[in-house]
Amino acid sequence: MPSTVLVIGGGPAGSTAAALLARAGLSVHLLERETFPRYHIGESIASSCRTIVDYVGALDEVNARGYTEKTGVLLRWGKEDWAIDWAKIFGTGVRSWQVDRDEFDHVLLNNAVKQGAEVVQGAEVKKVLFDGDRAVGAEWVDPVSGESRIGAYDFIVDASGRAGLIPSQHFKHRRPTETFRNVAIWGYWQGGSLLPGSPSGGINVISAPDGWYWVIPLRGDRYSVGFVCHQRRFLERRREHESLEAMLASLIEESPSVRGLLENGTYQPGVRVEQDFSYVSDSFCGPGYFAAGDSACFLDPLLSTGVHLALYSGMLAAASILATVEGEVGEEEARAFYESLYRNAYDRLFTLVAGVYQQQAGKEAYFGLADALVNERGEIEYEKVDGARAFAQLVAGIADMDDAMEGRHESQADSSTHADNSVNQLFLAAEQARLMATGNTPKAPVSEAPGKLDAHDLFDSVTGLYLRTVPTLGIGRTR
Repeated sequence: MPSTVLVIGGGPAGSTAAALLARAGLSVHLLERETFPRYHIGESIASSCRTIVDYVGALDEVNARGYTEKTGVLLRWGKEDWAIDWAKIFGTGVRSWQVDRDEFDHVLLNNAVKQGAEVVQGAEVKKVLFDGDRAVGAEWVDPVSGESRIGAYDFIVDASGRAGLIPSQHFKHRRPTETFRNVAIWGYWQGGSLLPGSPSGGINVISAPDGWYWVIPLRGDRYSVGFVCHQRRFLERRREHESLEAMLASLIEESPSVRGLLENGTYQPGVRVEQDFSYVSDSFCGPGYFAAGDSACFLDPLLSTGVHLALYSGMLAAASILATVEGEVGEEEARAFYESLYRNAYDRLFTLVAGVYQQQAGKEAYFGLADALVNERGEIEYEKVDGARAFAQLVAGIADMDDAMEGRHESQADSSTHADNSVNQLFLAAEQARLMATGNTPKAPVSEAPGKLDAHDLFDSVTGLYLRTVPTLGIGRTR
């Protein structure tokens, strides 16, 4: 009898975990409160996401949507312009998309079904049930009958997003971080342009005295344009305008850069507002459960890392459960593996984003900070800094993949080559998994990024464990 897993939530974290667990033969039940497709913000995707999307088996379907191909970011921050062009830094294989999240998330959820997960949409989970300190089941409402149901499971992946059923509602140990009490207001334009020097399809991030703007080139010559500022400032600005539409129009007019990019565009009616209150849980996992994606933590939209953290944590949660079921490691060790890698990814990005918000610091300071975070320098030694590369590793999600793949138990002297290899390695793992399943002749991996193809999967130096991607997903132990 296969182990049973409940996945709560069908967003990127939940659908990733469900697809990988079901593909490995576990009995997976995914309950999603809403009915897909549904609107969601978070349209600019890190390149690490393309790697994981390929590994779960959904790359061809995402590519078929014709999304704008993203190759980096240009920041007009403070008094400087600085472009982070992934293709120039890592090679042409490092790229992703600017997506419509309703479709993108729906593709990932449908992929979980194709991999064997049982998905029920419109099903609201009321609470997770515990036996002592172990999560053992859930109470949920059947969308057809409206009746309350109770199910028992061996493991639970809480990917319930900001609802945070386990960290926030059950344990109540998910705490706000005062650093990013921000609010976003945004809308859409038909037609527009990007700043000169922008990487192909790249997002533009433009600072303002009291916040910052995003300009995202979507497919079909549509542009997502938004403004982010502290909650206090947002409320002050809101009182100055009779409507949200008037407020957004005024904000666009205030920025010569953004106004110029949209001068040939046509505003598409409909303004949206969302509070980006940042938070983090005291624990990301416990006996019988893993909190993934926004359920465990939420950072800030500045560097477009939300979907990366969701997919990354969904993959780590699936690996930790499979390793426990197969007896590769003890359950406590698997939880330590998950906690260490996911929390390190969040903490490092939090530190970088907090640094970038200091607009007066200048890009060399941001690059130096990124280098210290990626290469674990005790202090910043500017003559040794390849800061643009380190910054790119972080915002592309490559640094987290690298941590888990091959670097932290080896000499840091080779750390500058690891980012190239990390993306390529998981693409290769995805290809190998497909070949083993289909018996087809090998073909070139999807990534064209330079670098060798023989590294050691995902690794965590704290626990001494690494994530094995082929021939099956799981956790290995270092010799």
